[in-house]
Amino acid sequence: MTPSETMLMMLALVVTSSFFSVSEIALAAARKTRLQLLSNEGNARAAKVLQLQEAPGNFFTVVQIGLNAVAILGGIIGESFFTPYAAVVLSLFIEEPWLSLLSFGFSVFLVTALFILFADLIPKRLAMIAPEDIALAVVKPMLLLITLLKPLVWFFNGLANLFFHLLRLPTMRQNDITSGDIMAMMDAGAQAGVLQQHEHQLLENVFEIESRTVTSAMTQRENLIYFLQDEPIDSIKAKLGEHPHSKFLVCNDVLDNIVGCVDSRDLLIQVLNEQPISMTAEGILKTLPILPDTLTLYEVLEQFKSTGSDFAVVINEYALVVGVVTLKDVMSIVMGELVVNEEEQIIERDKNSWLVDGLTPLADVMRVLEIDSFPQAENYETVAGFMMFMLRKIPKRTDSVSYAGYKFEVVDIESYKINQLLVTRTEPLPQSEVA
Repeated sequence: MTPSETMLMMLALVVTSSFFSVSEIALAAARKTRLQLLSNEGNARAAKVLQLQEAPGNFFTVVQIGLNAVAILGGIIGESFFTPYAAVVLSLFIEEPWLSLLSFGFSVFLVTALFILFADLIPKRLAMIAPEDIALAVVKPMLLLITLLKPLVWFFNGLANLFFHLLRLPTMRQNDITSGDIMAMMDAGAQAGVLQQHEHQLLENVFEIESRTVTSAMTQRENLIYFLQDEPIDSIKAKLGEHPHSKFLVCNDVLDNIVGCVDSRDLLIQVLNEQPISMTAEGILKTLPILPDTLTLYEVLEQFKSTGSDFAVVINEYALVVGVVTLKDVMSIVMGELVVNEEEQIIERDKNSWLVDGLTPLADVMRVLEIDSFPQAENYETVAGFMMFMLRKIPKRTDSVSYAGYKFEVVDIESYKINQLLVTRTEPLPQSEVA
Protein backbone atom coordinates (compact mmCIF):
# COMPACT_ATOMS: atom_id res chain seq x y z
CA MET A 1 0.00 0.00 0.00
CA THR A 2 1.05 3.56 -0.62
CA PRO A 3 1.74 5.81 2.39
CA SER A 4 -1.52 7.68 1.86
CA GLU A 5 -3.51 4.44 1.76
CA THR A 6 -1.78 3.25 4.92
CA MET A 7 -2.61 6.51 6.68
CA LEU A 8 -6.24 6.22 5.63
CA MET A 9 -6.29 2.63 6.88
CA MET A 10 -4.86 3.70 10.27
CA LEU A 11 -7.41 6.50 10.50
CA ALA A 12 -10.23 4.05 9.77
CA LEU A 13 -8.93 1.67 12.45
CA VAL A 14 -8.73 4.46 15.02
CA VAL A 15 -12.28 5.57 14.21
CA THR A 16 -13.53 1.98 14.42
CA SER A 17 -11.81 1.43 17.76
CA SER A 18 -13.17 4.70 19.11
CA PHE A 19 -16.67 3.59 18.09
CA PHE A 20 -16.36 0.38 20.10
CA SER A 21 -14.88 2.26 23.08
CA VAL A 22 -17.58 4.91 23.17
CA SER A 23 -20.29 2.25 22.72
CA GLU A 24 -18.93 0.15 25.57
CA ILE A 25 -18.93 2.99 28.10
CA ALA A 26 -22.16 4.61 26.92
CA LEU A 27 -24.30 1.47 27.09
CA ALA A 28 -22.77 0.44 30.41
CA ALA A 29 -23.09 3.88 32.06
CA ALA A 30 -26.50 4.86 30.69
CA ARG A 31 -28.91 5.34 33.61
CA LYS A 32 -31.75 2.87 33.63
CA THR A 33 -34.18 5.36 35.18
CA ARG A 34 -33.75 7.89 32.38
CA LEU A 35 -33.87 5.21 29.70
CA GLN A 36 -37.09 3.85 31.24
CA LEU A 37 -38.66 7.31 31.08
CA LEU A 38 -37.69 7.64 27.41
CA SER A 39 -39.03 4.16 26.69
CA ASN A 40 -42.33 5.00 28.39
CA GLU A 41 -42.57 8.06 26.13
CA GLY A 42 -42.34 5.79 23.08
CA ASN A 43 -38.59 5.92 22.30
CA ALA A 44 -37.90 2.54 20.66
CA ARG A 45 -34.11 2.94 20.83
CA ALA A 46 -34.29 3.44 24.61
CA ALA A 47 -36.18 0.15 24.90
CA LYS A 48 -33.44 -1.58 22.87
CA VAL A 49 -30.72 -0.14 25.14
CA LEU A 50 -32.60 -1.46 28.17
CA GLN A 51 -32.73 -4.90 26.55
CA LEU A 52 -28.97 -4.84 25.99
CA GLN A 53 -28.41 -3.81 29.61
CA GLU A 54 -30.57 -6.67 30.83
CA ALA A 55 -28.44 -9.22 28.93
CA PRO A 56 -25.09 -7.51 28.22
CA GLY A 57 -23.17 -10.67 27.34
CA ASN A 58 -23.62 -10.49 23.55
CA PHE A 59 -22.93 -6.76 23.49
CA PHE A 60 -19.66 -6.97 25.44
CA THR A 61 -18.56 -9.93 23.33
CA VAL A 62 -18.95 -7.90 20.12
CA VAL A 63 -17.10 -4.96 21.70
CA GLN A 64 -14.17 -7.11 22.75
CA ILE A 65 -14.00 -8.84 19.35
CA GLY A 66 -13.96 -5.46 17.64
CA LEU A 67 -11.45 -3.82 19.99
CA ASN A 68 -8.98 -6.70 19.92
CA ALA A 69 -9.22 -7.26 16.16
CA VAL A 70 -8.71 -3.57 15.45
CA ALA A 71 -5.85 -3.29 17.94
CA ILE A 72 -4.00 -6.26 16.43
CA LEU A 73 -4.54 -5.06 12.87
CA GLY A 74 -3.54 -1.53 13.84
CA GLY A 75 -0.36 -2.78 15.47
CA ILE A 76 0.64 -4.74 12.36
CA ILE A 77 -0.07 -1.94 9.90
CA GLY A 78 1.26 0.81 12.15
CA GLU A 79 4.52 -0.97 12.93
CA SER A 80 5.26 -1.64 9.25
CA PHE A 81 4.39 1.96 8.37
CA PHE A 82 6.21 3.87 11.10
CA THR A 83 9.32 1.71 11.53
CA PRO A 84 11.10 2.83 8.31
CA TYR A 85 10.54 6.49 9.11
CA ALA A 86 11.67 5.97 12.69
CA ALA A 87 14.84 4.23 11.43
CA VAL A 88 15.70 7.18 9.16
CA VAL A 89 15.41 9.66 12.03
CA LEU A 90 17.20 7.50 14.61
CA SER A 91 20.04 6.61 12.19
CA LEU A 92 21.31 10.14 12.66
CA PHE A 93 22.11 9.26 16.29
CA ILE A 94 22.22 5.46 16.61
CA GLU A 95 23.85 2.68 14.60
CA GLU A 96 23.18 -1.03 14.31
CA PRO A 97 22.54 -3.36 16.08
CA TRP A 98 20.43 -1.00 18.28
CA LEU A 99 18.91 0.92 15.39
CA SER A 100 16.44 -1.79 14.29
CA LEU A 101 15.36 -2.58 17.84
CA LEU A 102 14.82 1.04 18.82
CA SER A 103 13.04 1.83 15.54
CA PHE A 104 10.63 -1.03 16.16
CA GLY A 105 10.08 0.06 19.79
CA PHE A 106 9.46 3.66 18.76
CA SER A 107 6.87 2.65 16.16
CA VAL A 108 5.09 0.39 18.69
CA PHE A 109 5.02 3.27 21.19
CA LEU A 110 3.66 5.66 18.55
CA VAL A 111 0.87 3.29 17.50
CA THR A 112 0.00 2.51 21.13
CA ALA A 113 -0.11 6.19 22.04
CA LEU A 114 -2.28 6.92 19.02
CA PHE A 115 -4.84 4.28 20.00
CA ILE A 116 -4.77 5.12 23.73
CA LEU A 117 -5.42 8.80 23.13
CA PHE A 118 -7.81 8.86 20.15
CA ALA A 119 -9.39 5.41 20.35
CA ASP A 120 -9.69 4.97 24.08
CA LEU A 121 -9.33 7.94 26.45
CA ILE A 122 -11.07 10.68 24.47
CA PRO A 123 -14.03 8.53 23.31
CA LYS A 124 -14.61 7.10 26.79
CA ARG A 125 -14.52 10.51 28.44
CA LEU A 126 -17.00 11.78 25.86
CA ALA A 127 -19.24 8.80 26.56
CA MET A 128 -19.23 9.56 30.30
CA ILE A 129 -20.47 13.10 29.63
CA ALA A 130 -23.69 12.02 27.89
CA PRO A 131 -24.02 8.22 28.14
CA GLU A 132 -27.75 8.04 27.41
CA ASP A 133 -27.60 10.18 24.25
CA ILE A 134 -24.63 8.26 22.87
CA ALA A 135 -26.20 4.90 23.79
CA LEU A 136 -29.31 5.81 21.81
CA ALA A 137 -27.12 6.75 18.82
CA VAL A 138 -25.03 3.55 18.75
CA VAL A 139 -27.58 0.94 19.77
CA LYS A 140 -28.75 0.15 16.22
CA PRO A 141 -25.22 -0.34 14.77
CA MET A 142 -24.34 -2.52 17.77
CA LEU A 143 -27.42 -4.69 17.27
CA LEU A 144 -26.48 -5.07 13.60
CA LEU A 145 -22.94 -6.17 14.53
CA ILE A 146 -24.34 -8.64 17.07
CA THR A 147 -26.41 -10.17 14.25
CA LEU A 148 -23.54 -10.24 11.73
CA LEU A 149 -21.06 -11.71 14.21
CA LYS A 150 -23.55 -14.09 15.75
CA PRO A 151 -21.42 -17.28 15.33
CA LEU A 152 -18.40 -15.68 17.02
CA VAL A 153 -20.63 -14.08 19.65
CA TRP A 154 -22.24 -17.42 20.40
CA PHE A 155 -18.85 -19.15 20.70
CA PHE A 156 -17.07 -16.63 22.93
CA ASN A 157 -20.13 -15.73 24.98
CA GLY A 158 -20.83 -19.41 25.56
CA LEU A 159 -17.28 -19.93 26.85
CA ALA A 160 -17.59 -16.90 29.13
CA ASN A 161 -20.91 -18.16 30.51
CA LEU A 162 -19.31 -21.54 31.14
CA PHE A 163 -16.58 -19.97 33.27
CA PHE A 164 -19.15 -17.87 35.13
CA HIS A 165 -21.14 -21.03 35.82
CA LEU A 166 -18.07 -22.87 37.09
CA LEU A 167 -17.19 -19.96 39.37
CA ARG A 168 -20.87 -19.62 40.43
CA LEU A 169 -21.00 -15.97 39.43
CA PRO A 170 -24.17 -14.21 38.17
CA THR A 171 -24.37 -13.52 34.45
CA MET A 172 -27.06 -10.84 34.77
CA ARG A 173 -26.71 -7.39 36.31
CA GLN A 174 -28.84 -6.72 39.37
CA ASN A 175 -30.85 -3.57 38.70
CA ASP A 176 -32.73 -3.43 42.01
CA ILE A 177 -32.93 0.16 43.23
CA THR A 178 -32.73 0.55 47.01
CA SER A 179 -33.73 3.46 49.21
CA GLY A 180 -30.02 4.15 49.62
CA ASP A 181 -29.67 4.58 45.86
CA ILE A 182 -32.57 7.04 45.82
CA MET A 183 -31.10 8.97 48.75
CA ALA A 184 -27.77 9.20 46.92
CA MET A 185 -29.53 10.53 43.82
CA MET A 186 -31.38 13.09 45.93
CA ASP A 187 -28.09 14.24 47.50
CA ALA A 188 -26.59 14.58 44.04
CA GLY A 189 -29.63 16.50 42.86
CA ALA A 190 -29.40 18.87 45.83
CA GLN A 191 -25.71 19.51 45.20
CA ALA A 192 -26.41 20.17 41.52
CA GLY A 193 -29.19 22.61 42.39
CA VAL A 194 -31.94 20.48 40.82
CA LEU A 195 -33.63 20.02 44.21
CA GLN A 196 -34.28 22.90 46.58
CA GLN A 197 -33.22 22.44 50.20
CA HIS A 198 -36.78 22.07 51.49
CA GLU A 199 -37.60 19.57 48.71
CA HIS A 200 -34.53 17.52 49.58
CA GLN A 201 -35.46 17.55 53.27
CA LEU A 202 -39.04 16.56 52.51
CA LEU A 203 -37.95 13.54 50.44
CA GLU A 204 -35.49 12.50 53.13
CA ASN A 205 -38.26 12.64 55.71
CA VAL A 206 -40.46 10.36 53.59
CA PHE A 207 -37.81 7.65 53.66
CA GLU A 208 -37.08 8.33 57.32
CA ILE A 209 -40.53 7.14 58.43
CA GLU A 210 -39.53 3.59 57.43
CA SER A 211 -36.77 3.56 60.04
CA ARG A 212 -38.17 5.72 62.85
CA THR A 213 -40.25 3.96 65.49
CA VAL A 214 -43.58 5.23 66.73
CA THR A 215 -42.06 6.19 70.09
CA SER A 216 -40.03 8.94 68.38
CA ALA A 217 -43.19 10.79 67.30
CA MET A 218 -45.80 9.97 69.93
CA THR A 219 -46.94 12.05 72.90
CA GLN A 220 -45.26 10.49 75.93
CA ARG A 221 -47.21 8.90 78.78
CA GLU A 222 -46.41 11.65 81.28
CA ASN A 223 -47.87 14.30 78.95
CA LEU A 224 -51.18 12.52 78.30
CA ILE A 225 -54.44 14.20 79.26
CA TYR A 226 -57.24 11.70 79.79
CA PHE A 227 -60.68 11.35 81.38
CA LEU A 228 -61.86 8.79 83.88
CA GLN A 229 -65.23 7.15 83.32
CA ASP A 230 -66.55 8.71 86.53
CA GLU A 231 -64.73 12.05 86.07
CA PRO A 232 -66.61 14.97 87.66
CA ILE A 233 -68.15 17.39 85.18
CA ASP A 234 -66.20 20.35 86.53
CA SER A 235 -62.92 18.46 86.04
CA ILE A 236 -63.88 17.57 82.47
CA LYS A 237 -64.68 21.20 81.67
CA ALA A 238 -61.41 22.35 83.20
CA LYS A 239 -59.39 19.89 81.11
CA LEU A 240 -61.28 20.82 77.94
CA GLY A 241 -60.58 24.49 78.55
CA GLU A 242 -56.92 24.06 79.45
CA HIS A 243 -56.07 21.40 76.86
CA PRO A 244 -58.06 21.95 73.63
CA HIS A 245 -57.29 18.58 72.05
CA SER A 246 -59.62 17.00 69.52
CA LYS A 247 -59.63 13.57 71.22
CA PHE A 248 -59.14 12.34 74.78
CA LEU A 249 -58.56 8.88 76.21
CA VAL A 250 -61.17 7.50 78.57
CA CYS A 251 -59.89 5.14 81.27
CA ASN A 252 -61.31 3.07 84.07
CA ASP A 253 -59.57 4.14 87.30
CA VAL A 254 -56.02 4.10 85.87
CA LEU A 255 -54.40 5.11 82.58
CA ASP A 256 -53.43 1.55 81.64
CA ASN A 257 -57.06 0.43 81.74
CA ILE A 258 -58.32 2.15 78.57
CA VAL A 259 -61.95 1.75 77.62
CA GLY A 260 -61.95 4.00 74.54
CA CYS A 261 -61.68 7.62 73.47
CA VAL A 262 -64.02 10.57 73.21
CA ASP A 263 -64.17 13.37 70.65
CA SER A 264 -64.21 16.83 72.21
CA ARG A 265 -66.76 17.94 69.59
CA ASP A 266 -69.26 15.38 70.89
CA LEU A 267 -68.82 16.79 74.39
CA LEU A 268 -69.27 20.32 73.02
CA ILE A 269 -72.54 19.26 71.36
CA GLN A 270 -73.79 18.01 74.74
CA VAL A 271 -72.99 21.39 76.26
CA LEU A 272 -74.67 23.29 73.38
CA ASN A 273 -77.77 21.10 73.72
CA GLU A 274 -77.80 21.90 77.43
CA GLN A 275 -77.28 18.24 78.26
CA PRO A 276 -75.07 17.03 81.13
CA ILE A 277 -71.63 15.87 80.00
CA SER A 278 -71.64 12.08 80.06
CA MET A 279 -69.05 9.51 78.99
CA THR A 280 -71.68 6.78 78.88
CA ALA A 281 -74.13 8.45 76.50
CA GLU A 282 -74.84 6.56 73.28
CA GLY A 283 -72.25 7.15 70.54
CA ILE A 284 -69.90 9.17 72.78
CA LEU A 285 -67.33 6.51 73.63
CA LYS A 286 -65.42 5.18 70.61
CA THR A 287 -62.93 2.38 70.19
CA LEU A 288 -59.41 3.16 69.03
CA PRO A 289 -56.43 1.16 67.70
CA ILE A 290 -53.89 -0.23 70.18
CA LEU A 291 -50.39 -0.36 68.67
CA PRO A 292 -47.14 -1.93 69.96
CA ASP A 293 -44.24 0.44 70.53
CA THR A 294 -42.06 -1.52 68.09
CA LEU A 295 -43.90 -0.32 64.95
CA THR A 296 -42.27 2.06 62.51
CA LEU A 297 -44.03 5.24 61.48
CA TYR A 298 -44.72 3.73 58.06
CA GLU A 299 -46.48 0.80 59.74
CA VAL A 300 -48.46 3.27 61.86
CA LEU A 301 -49.65 4.97 58.66
CA GLU A 302 -50.75 1.57 57.34
CA GLN A 303 -52.68 0.95 60.57
CA PHE A 304 -54.40 4.33 60.29
CA LYS A 305 -55.29 3.55 56.68
CA SER A 306 -56.73 0.12 57.45
CA THR A 307 -58.71 1.22 60.51
CA GLY A 308 -59.81 4.61 59.19
CA SER A 309 -58.57 6.23 62.39
CA ASP A 310 -56.15 9.07 63.06
CA PHE A 311 -55.59 8.44 66.78
CA ALA A 312 -54.05 5.40 68.49
CA VAL A 313 -52.66 4.24 71.83
CA VAL A 314 -49.11 2.88 72.03
CA ILE A 315 -48.33 0.16 74.56
CA ASN A 316 -45.15 -1.72 75.48
CA GLU A 317 -44.51 -5.42 75.96
CA TYR A 318 -45.97 -5.27 79.48
CA ALA A 319 -49.27 -3.88 78.15
CA LEU A 320 -48.57 -0.52 79.77
CA VAL A 321 -49.52 2.67 77.95
CA VAL A 322 -46.40 4.55 76.83
CA GLY A 323 -48.13 7.24 74.77
CA VAL A 324 -50.54 8.15 72.01
CA VAL A 325 -49.83 8.88 68.37
CA THR A 326 -51.92 10.81 65.85
CA LEU A 327 -51.85 11.19 62.10
CA LYS A 328 -50.65 14.76 62.64
CA ASP A 329 -47.66 13.45 64.64
CA VAL A 330 -46.60 11.24 61.75
CA MET A 331 -47.17 13.90 59.11
CA SER A 332 -45.16 16.43 61.12
CA ILE A 333 -42.18 14.07 60.76
CA VAL A 334 -42.74 13.90 57.01
CA MET A 335 -43.36 17.60 56.45
CA GLY A 336 -40.69 18.76 58.89
CA GLU A 337 -40.43 22.53 59.07
CA LEU A 338 -43.46 22.95 56.78
CA VAL A 339 -45.67 21.93 59.72
CA VAL A 340 -45.97 24.45 62.53
CA ASN A 341 -45.66 22.60 65.85
CA GLU A 342 -47.68 23.83 68.78
CA GLU A 343 -44.70 23.29 71.09
CA GLU A 344 -41.21 23.46 69.67
CA GLN A 345 -38.89 20.94 71.29
CA ILE A 346 -35.69 22.56 70.01
CA ILE A 347 -35.40 26.34 70.35
CA GLU A 348 -32.39 28.08 68.84
CA ARG A 349 -31.02 30.79 71.14
CA ASP A 350 -28.22 31.81 68.78
CA LYS A 351 -25.92 30.15 66.23
CA ASN A 352 -24.11 28.24 68.96
CA SER A 353 -26.72 27.29 71.55
CA TRP A 354 -30.12 25.63 71.76
CA LEU A 355 -32.70 24.84 74.45
CA VAL A 356 -33.83 21.24 73.97
CA ASP A 357 -36.75 19.45 75.59
CA GLY A 358 -35.62 16.27 77.33
CA LEU A 359 -38.18 14.16 75.42
CA THR A 360 -36.95 15.31 72.00
CA PRO A 361 -36.34 12.26 69.76
CA LEU A 362 -32.72 11.62 68.81
CA ALA A 363 -33.55 11.87 65.11
CA ASP A 364 -34.67 15.49 65.55
CA VAL A 365 -31.54 16.38 67.53
CA MET A 366 -29.34 14.75 64.88
CA ARG A 367 -31.05 16.70 62.10
CA VAL A 368 -30.91 20.10 63.79
CA LEU A 369 -27.37 19.80 65.17
CA GLU A 370 -26.08 17.82 62.15
CA ILE A 371 -24.80 14.97 64.30
CA ASP A 372 -24.23 11.74 62.35
CA SER A 373 -24.96 9.33 65.19
CA PHE A 374 -25.17 8.85 68.94
CA PRO A 375 -23.24 6.12 70.80
CA GLN A 376 -25.19 2.85 71.14
CA ALA A 377 -28.39 4.65 70.20
CA GLU A 378 -30.38 1.42 70.29
CA ASN A 379 -30.42 1.73 74.11
CA TYR A 380 -32.43 4.99 74.25
CA GLU A 381 -34.77 7.10 72.12
CA THR A 382 -34.64 10.66 73.48
CA VAL A 383 -31.94 13.17 74.34
CA ALA A 384 -32.80 12.62 78.03
CA GLY A 385 -32.07 8.93 77.56
CA PHE A 386 -28.76 9.87 75.95
CA MET A 387 -27.81 11.88 79.06
CA MET A 388 -28.70 9.02 81.40
CA PHE A 389 -26.77 6.56 79.25
CA MET A 390 -23.65 8.72 79.13
CA LEU A 391 -23.71 9.77 82.80
CA ARG A 392 -24.57 6.25 84.02
CA LYS A 393 -26.80 7.77 86.73
CA ILE A 394 -29.95 9.81 87.23
CA PRO A 395 -28.87 13.31 86.13
CA LYS A 396 -29.16 16.39 88.31
CA ARG A 397 -29.11 20.07 87.40
CA THR A 398 -25.78 21.30 85.88
CA ASP A 399 -24.69 17.75 84.94
CA SER A 400 -23.21 17.84 81.44
CA VAL A 401 -21.90 15.62 78.66
CA SER A 402 -19.59 16.64 75.81
CA TYR A 403 -20.14 14.85 72.53
CA ALA A 404 -19.63 15.53 68.79
CA GLY A 405 -18.46 19.09 69.38
CA TYR A 406 -21.39 20.00 71.67
CA LYS A 407 -21.92 20.33 75.41
CA PHE A 408 -25.24 18.93 76.66
CA GLU A 409 -26.08 20.45 80.07
CA VAL A 410 -29.14 19.76 82.25
CA VAL A 411 -30.82 23.05 83.16
CA ASP A 412 -34.22 21.91 84.41
CA ILE A 413 -35.18 18.67 86.14
CA GLU A 414 -38.33 17.62 87.97
CA SER A 415 -38.78 14.40 89.95
CA TYR A 416 -35.83 12.75 88.19
CA LYS A 417 -37.26 13.76 84.80
CA ILE A 418 -35.06 15.92 82.56
CA ASN A 419 -37.30 18.74 81.36
CA GLN A 420 -34.78 20.84 79.47
CA LEU A 421 -31.15 20.88 78.35
CA LEU A 422 -28.89 23.62 77.14
CA VAL A 423 -26.84 22.48 74.15
CA THR A 424 -23.80 24.62 73.36
CA ARG A 425 -21.40 24.29 70.45
CA THR A 426 -17.86 23.77 71.77
CA GLU A 427 -16.05 23.55 68.44
CA PRO A 428 -16.01 26.60 66.14
CA LEU A 429 -17.90 26.51 62.85
CA PRO A 430 -15.85 26.21 59.63
CA GLN A 431 -15.06 29.61 58.12
CA SER A 432 -17.20 28.82 55.06
CA GLU A 433 -20.29 28.34 57.25
CA VAL A 434 -19.55 31.41 59.36
CA ALA A 435 -19.41 33.54 56.23
